[in-house]
Amino acid sequence: MDFPAAQPKPAADGKIIYYPPGVKETTDKITNDEVVKRLKMVVKTFMDMDQDSEDEKQQYLPLALHLASEFFLRNPNKDVRLLVACCLADIFRIYAPEAPYTSHDKLKDIFLFITRQLKGLEDTKSPQFNRYFYLLENLAWVKSYNICFELEDCNEIFIQLFRTLFSVINNSHNQKVQMHMLDLMSSIIMEGDGVTQELLDSILINLIPAHKNLNKQAFDLAKVLLKRTVQTIEPCIANFFNQVLVLGKSSVSDLSEHVFDLILELFAIDPHLLLSVMPQLEFKLKSNDGEERLAVVRLLAKLFGSKDSDLATQNRPLWQCFLGRFNDIHVPVRLESVKFASHCLMNHPDLAKDLTEYLKVRSHDPEEAIRHDVIVTIITAGKRDLSLVNDQLLGFVRERTLDKRWRVRKEAMMGLAQLYKKYCLHAEAGKDAAEKVSWIKDKLLHIYYQNSIDDKLLVEKIFAQYLVPHNLETEERMKCLYYLYASLDPNAVKALNEMWKCQNMLRSHVRELLDLHKQPTSEANSAAMFGKLMTIAKNLPDPGKAQDFVKKFNQVLGDDEKLRSQLELLISPTCSCKQADVCVREIARKLANPKQPTNPFLEMVKFLLERIAPVHIDSEAISALVKLMNKSIEGTADDEEEGVSPDTAIRAGLELLKVLSFTHPTSFHSAETYESLLQCLRMEDDKVAEAAIQIFRNTGHKIETDLPQIRSTLIPILHQKAKRGTPHQAKQAVHCIHAIFSNKEVQLAQIFEPLSRSLNADVPEQLITPLVSLGHISMLAPDQFASPMKSVVANFVVKDLLMNDRSTGEKNGKLWSPDEEVSPEVLAKVQAIKLLVRWLLGMKNNQSKSANSTLRLLSAMLVSEGDLTEQKRISKSDMSRLRLAAGSAIMKLAQEPCYHEIITPEQFQLCALVINDECYQVRQIFAQKLHKALVKLLLPLEYMAIFALCAKDPVKERRAHARQCLLKNISIRREYIKQNPMANEKLLSLLPEYVVPYMIHLLAHDPDFTKPQDVDQLRDVKECLWFMLEVLMTKNENNSHAFMKKMAENIKLTRDAQSPDEPKANEKLYTVCDVALCVINSKSALCNADSPKDPVLPTKFFTQPEKDFSNDRNYISEETRVLLLTGKPKPTGVLDTVNKPLSATGRRPYIRTTGSETGSNISVNSELSSSAGNRSREQSSDISETGVSENDENPVRIISVTPAKTEPVKNKEINSDQATQGNSTERGKKRTATASGTENIHQKAEENNADETGPSLAAKTRRGRPPKPEPQGTTAKNEETNKPPVRGRKRAAASQESPGSLEAGNAKAPKQQDTAKKPAAAQRQIDLQR
Repeated sequence: MDFPAAQPKPAADGKIIYYPPGVKETTDKITNDEVVKRLKMVVKTFMDMDQDSEDEKQQYLPLALHLASEFFLRNPNKDVRLLVACCLADIFRIYAPEAPYTSHDKLKDIFLFITRQLKGLEDTKSPQFNRYFYLLENLAWVKSYNICFELEDCNEIFIQLFRTLFSVINNSHNQKVQMHMLDLMSSIIMEGDGVTQELLDSILINLIPAHKNLNKQAFDLAKVLLKRTVQTIEPCIANFFNQVLVLGKSSVSDLSEHVFDLILELFAIDPHLLLSVMPQLEFKLKSNDGEERLAVVRLLAKLFGSKDSDLATQNRPLWQCFLGRFNDIHVPVRLESVKFASHCLMNHPDLAKDLTEYLKVRSHDPEEAIRHDVIVTIITAGKRDLSLVNDQLLGFVRERTLDKRWRVRKEAMMGLAQLYKKYCLHAEAGKDAAEKVSWIKDKLLHIYYQNSIDDKLLVEKIFAQYLVPHNLETEERMKCLYYLYASLDPNAVKALNEMWKCQNMLRSHVRELLDLHKQPTSEANSAAMFGKLMTIAKNLPDPGKAQDFVKKFNQVLGDDEKLRSQLELLISPTCSCKQADVCVREIARKLANPKQPTNPFLEMVKFLLERIAPVHIDSEAISALVKLMNKSIEGTADDEEEGVSPDTAIRAGLELLKVLSFTHPTSFHSAETYESLLQCLRMEDDKVAEAAIQIFRNTGHKIETDLPQIRSTLIPILHQKAKRGTPHQAKQAVHCIHAIFSNKEVQLAQIFEPLSRSLNADVPEQLITPLVSLGHISMLAPDQFASPMKSVVANFVVKDLLMNDRSTGEKNGKLWSPDEEVSPEVLAKVQAIKLLVRWLLGMKNNQSKSANSTLRLLSAMLVSEGDLTEQKRISKSDMSRLRLAAGSAIMKLAQEPCYHEIITPEQFQLCALVINDECYQVRQIFAQKLHKALVKLLLPLEYMAIFALCAKDPVKERRAHARQCLLKNISIRREYIKQNPMANEKLLSLLPEYVVPYMIHLLAHDPDFTKPQDVDQLRDVKECLWFMLEVLMTKNENNSHAFMKKMAENIKLTRDAQSPDEPKANEKLYTVCDVALCVINSKSALCNADSPKDPVLPTKFFTQPEKDFSNDRNYISEETRVLLLTGKPKPTGVLDTVNKPLSATGRRPYIRTTGSETGSNISVNSELSSSAGNRSREQSSDISETGVSENDENPVRIISVTPAKTEPVKNKEINSDQATQGNSTERGKKRTATASGTENIHQKAEENNADETGPSLAAKTRRGRPPKPEPQGTTAKNEETNKPPVRGRKRAAASQESPGSLEAGNAKAPKQQDTAKKPAAAQRQIDLQR
């Protein structure tokens, strides 16, 4: 390139400076504008020069040196500085690789100057921006800053440069600017000897969240720079983290406190940047500082959980170490670990297996928040995609629905409900997903069994919003309900039925409250209203607060008539679902307060309205349900698609309609509905027909007047069902006729007369339905049928049926058989006993003394152990059925006051002993019937004392059930007394503590209690007493401990009314009192206070205290008292102990058994444990509740040495709607082996075993509780042999007249034989306890 001749100017140092042609000398003497003008020409000159122009380079060297003078570098004018910087950049380009500046200080000044000029890049709209860009481009292209590596303090220049570039980058810059910046910085990093900490900080600071949010472009620039220089910068980064994390030198950098944020960002940029850092994190995870571990866990949670991370697979040791923090001692660390699991499950399903075990442990964490977050974690992942959570994880949520904390339970229940709605109701992931969570509906409804009102209310809310959403259209809603009901398990169905029942009950309470508002104000009205308000409050969350809100709501109702009318419409039987929705919103709007955003009063009222509003069922809904059922009957429904068979759908649909007929009877009243039900009545399925009849019974009150066509069709069907249907159909048909027809007398007579004439005991299978119908007819219409029934009872039921054994039962040694195996004759006898009871319950009087005769008959059946004729033709399992029927019958009669009065103490004791029957099912079913009657307050208080005998039950499960029954009964009675002020007048029959005298009397007459000084027997008595007292003494309400003590002391001042002149009977009574006093004194320090009132003792059981009678004697010695309280174990039995004969029958023996349940019951090589072993609750509690099979004649305790595979043989089945679930399988198997000589071994087995057992044992074994050992001296006598013993009568019944003649019909029971003449059979039991 040719330049015109330059104009030389003398410099200050004497050198001549050549300026480009046309450029005058630039000094401080000229103006800034002139300086700028001249510099622009200089810039143009240098810009056009290249490295090969040696002459020009030499010529302009002085100028280049001059431009680096202080005048230019310190010039206040930014345009001057920019132009000088551009010149300097070009000079470095032209003179590269050697810079014309040799002084290190000058070089430093120049580069710091140039760096400062780069700040001008910030404003892209500046007219000078292109020059700034040219400056940056030139520097980057030439890598001018690399010259600085020669400088000692080059780091200062680089830090300033990096900070400048990161500060000026912004979103208005194009890609070229960012690229030049990256080139400039990366060349410094990659070509230098290393990156100092300060320089590293200038890069890393842009990754900190605060800076990242301020300047996203700086973050991106740093991110790309680190990616580009990863190999070079990684050791520097590793050194930094090593200094901070391992050596703890936080002073090395201002970023030390942000190390975990930096690690997270660096990992996201490139995991290779942290190759050496990860082992340091493992070290930190084991730190002793909880807060430090928490910070590391938070960091690693993000690293492992991020979507594209493969850190868990790449670094297994770190992953395993991290998982260990799930079990950290520090609560926040465990909490953070659990929160991480949700992201991990969603982003890395392959790690679910690793997480499952740790989440399992945390689902049982003592911290509520952690258990809560485990649920949130699993549910969140499940809602994203059900395949992300395995069955085990869902199982953890299932468990937490029963958590002790409401917040956890609520989260678990709501989470499961959301999954059900998404995958089952909306089927968002297909059939497989729906099947995976199909159990949720059952589980959620099971929670309705919980005691907490919060749980119940949440289940109702879940049902209305998730299981059967109330906002669906009617047809869709009912289809949802129809198939839900058909697919529920039995317990869930019961829970759903109970839910509707509770809601209906609450509706009736509100209806009664509104009725009270219509009545004139009075004291009685106010008291009734208060009681009703308290009842309503109990059905709302937090009943304490709810009482105040309900009172306030009641006050508003009294003042606002329009609000009352809205509420009346809401609970009226004709209210539709749409009307209900409008009413709820209208009432809520009226009660809302705009000034109060959170209104607890309004929330409580909403709870009440939601419970009583008919949001699912109305006439339209019932019609839709019936149409669905018709489609199932016709075979045109989607039953198979919904996963249920047509038969199941029809049966479940009828059951559903039956339940709804109780709660919404008005909604059924339409010809179309009844036509469909008539169609069901004609179906062959007995259950369907039975349900249809019951629906007619519940809803058909207007059929006679409004639907005559339905009436004319229905009557013959009902007659046919009452005569020849199943027993259940017959019962419902009779009740249906009685409920819905005005000429019921004529209708019932048309059934009664032919049935009563056609009774034939020789065909028992045809007797059962007629007996059921006749019994219910006589109960429903006693005035019309009591007299005709009397002759039926006398001549047929007692004389011909009950007093005769026409068939011989199967001697299979079982104590219980399934219904289908019970002989028709025994089923007929059971129905005959029920008929007697129904007949008496209908009459409700004892003018003809028929009740006395019936009670004697029932007592005789219990005394004879079910074999009333004592001909030994009836099987053991059938005898169990009849004992249960007799005991239940006495209990049923006791519910009627006029019959309760004539039940003697002896008969009550016989009835009570049924709860200690040898057959498990008899005990179970009797206890359930007893509880059901007591909990409804139908039975007198004395019957609660029967539960004390359950302490002797060999099965832990039965004892636990009895205790729960006691808790429930006591709770209900106390609550009833609180809620009903009038109850104070009947405290003797309501106050739970008044059960104590009945219990003492019952235990004093326990057949096992024969020796008042026998420590073993006294220990049994103590166990029975404490079984009841433990529950009563849980709280010392109104000084009840002292009250019970006073009762026991007062009893010692009376005599036994059952046998007042018999010293031994009174001694036993006083001994039991002393044991009770001993227990009360030992368990309560509060019992010595004064009793608030003097207790009243029942005169039926105790005489009036005599004025001069004093009883200060202690009937148990101090030594015995210590033995009872210290609980020393009873002495174990001895080999060859011989049993004492039972002197009083009516008691069923059982021997506590172990869990061995399978195998044949005719093995002769069995082992029989001594019956003299311990029967205390403590020792018997070890017996497995699922391992007891008591259905052989004498169940035995097997001591297994080595387990052996045996073929299970079905041996029993629970036959009761009330039989609890879970007992029917394991208990229902035969014994592995039984002792020779017991009657559950067939005769052939007995003969074959004669040589093995020595002297032959009695073929007939006693029945009652486990036998007591007799003195050895009686052994020979007891081993007299093959004659089966004649049963002795229970002494309690000895003074009774024979159950002889029933006044109604001259029927005679066998005369009672003298018990002394009955030879007592002995049975040797070999004790093989080890």
